[in-house]
Amino acid sequence: MPMLIKCTDKPDSLDLRMEHRPVHLDYLESRKDMLLAGGAVLDDDGKPYGSVLIVNTEDKAEAEAFAAADPFAQNGLFETVEVTAWRMAYYNFENKM
Repeated sequence: MPMLIKCTDKPDSLDLRMEHRPVHLDYLESRKDMLLAGGAVLDDDGKPYGSVLIVNTEDKAEAEAFAAADPFAQNGLFETVEVTAWRMAYYNFENKM
């Protein structure tokens, strides 16, 4: 069962997020063997204030290590990081965004 990683940014940290976004994306690309899905969580104005990642592991410690190694985490972007098991109940593979 995959793990869901939900991260919430510290308040007023959009500049920090944007500064480290390129290296964050490089990190995700380097770990795509483990990454099932991911993306920013957006507020009502379309501005990112967090992240959601779904990683292909049943080992919570491995998912926590994945989250901790993210450059966003290493550079102090996140106020909270939650790691929990996730069960896919439905996904429409034909409805691509």
